[in-house]
Amino acid sequence: MRRDSPRGQRTANRGQLAFALYEVLMGVAIFAFGVLALGRAVENCLNASTLNAEEERVRLILSNRMAEVQTRPGLPEENKEFSVDTGYGAVKVIQTSTRAGLTDEATGAEMAEIHRVTLTAKWIRSGIEQSQQIAFYVYRPG
Repeated sequence: MRRDSPRGQRTANRGQLAFALYEVLMGVAIFAFGVLALGRAVENCLNASTLNAEEERVRLILSNRMAEVQTRPGLPEENKEFSVDTGYGAVKVIQTSTRAGLTDEATGAEMAEIHRVTLTAKWIRSGIEQSQQIAFYVYRPG
């Protein structure tokens, strides 16, 4: 003897199955959007890390050159340009030196022994020229 379920109960089961399918599809869609957003966030973090490493390397180049100028005896060179090859491309360093133009407050005389040195680093990132600059004073008693 076969027992058939009433027609209304069969329709209710089908409705519950269809509702479960929509829930699963909605969950998969939300998960997919979350994965895409996470992938984009990881890509942004990698780009930021690369940019930070590149700028850190330029700061290190300027810092090294500043130390060289400060420790070298004699007056700093007035104009000098050189290129440093890094892992991110060539960085052009431009050095300029002028008298600081400072005066002694007590006597009013110009302090010719103090020079202002400006170091400028220029490089290209994604086709756009970038630059960073540092200026400092060097005292060379005459």
